[in-house]
Amino acid sequence: MAPSLPSLASIASILALAPSALAGFASTGTSNIAVYWGQNSAGGATTQSRLQTYCTDNGINIINISFLTAIKNPTTNFASAGDLCTAIAGTGLLSCPQIEEDIKYCQGQGKTILLSIGGATYTEGGFTDSASAVAAANAVWDLFGTNTAAANRPFGSAVVDGFDFDFESTTQNFVPFASQLRSLMDSDGSKTFYLSAAPQCVYPDAAMNDMLNGAISFDWINIQFYNNWCGVINFSNPNAWNFGTWDTWAKQTSKNPNVRVFIGVPANTGAGGGYVDATTLGSIISSTKSEYSSFGGVMMWDMSQLFENSGFLASVRSSLGGSGGGGSTTTTTKGMTTSTTTMVTSTRTTSTTSQPATTGVAQWGQYDLPFSSSLRTG
Repeated sequence: MAPSLPSLASIASILALAPSALAGFASTGTSNIAVYWGQNSAGGATTQSRLQTYCTDNGINIINISFLTAIKNPTTNFASAGDLCTAIAGTGLLSCPQIEEDIKYCQGQGKTILLSIGGATYTEGGFTDSASAVAAANAVWDLFGTNTAAANRPFGSAVVDGFDFDFESTTQNFVPFASQLRSLMDSDGSKTFYLSAAPQCVYPDAAMNDMLNGAISFDWINIQFYNNWCGVINFSNPNAWNFGTWDTWAKQTSKNPNVRVFIGVPANTGAGGGYVDATTLGSIISSTKSEYSSFGGVMMWDMSQLFENSGFLASVRSSLGGSGGGGSTTTTTKGMTTSTTTMVTSTRTTSTTSQPATTGVAQWGQYDLPFSSSLRTG
């Protein structure tokens, strides 16, 4: 059965929940909300609106645009949003002027906008050597960083606020890649840039432990507490729920001792295995927030599912403690002009321009592990 489509009234009611303060990522906060946008996992013709639709309130602090699905031969996939992009000849990239416009709009609204690299279809496995990894990082920075004169930029003159890593299988030589990307961001004086990652809740993470094991400084991590036995659905089982393990990682292993740890959850029943309702999640948030000082907020997969689940965003925001990210927002911009673009809620239309297929990337975080209410055995 096709998913029901949200009415404009229901979207408006969700957006209306926001208080007046606007904030992106709060480095000392405990009320951050991060949501992935770009893959339209709800699957409806209108379940993924344009990016700026979700930036006119402050209920969401961070939006991860997903995905850059290949790095060596850079390739982008934004599912239905790609219908309004055009192929960049000779590459796997899309030129997306609407997303360019919307990134600037969202940043003008105080949102932190990252590009997520990887996804479940990433199959390159990393790099053969350090030199290749460093070169790839330089290329990614040219495509999405502050060198707006570089060729083949998918978002034109828009500059993302950093990068998120979502790798689902074993990789190699990502430490030099991430280290170079971090160095390029930190040495740029135009604004604060961020680096995040989305490991599975199983510790240590099978795909990114080389980076997470004290080698790379992450600002926050979006732990996938779903599709796994250690997810939120097993919160009541102390032998399964392992936020404490990640809190210890944050304090004893992380290169950044102030890293924030987010609880990652499916935003709806169809978004991933191990969904819990808003009331249950509220109790988990309250308990975790009071017990672990590394707690920084909640991550949700994904935007299309979230806006199909009436009341979920409002409830999570309330459970986290209200407006903004809480704490001090560290985003700084030099000479930024605040956008005054008017929000437009658009219905997707199919582009007549030839371009790569815009089928979404497969659901991320699909480790084949039980996520029922009892801890797996064997």
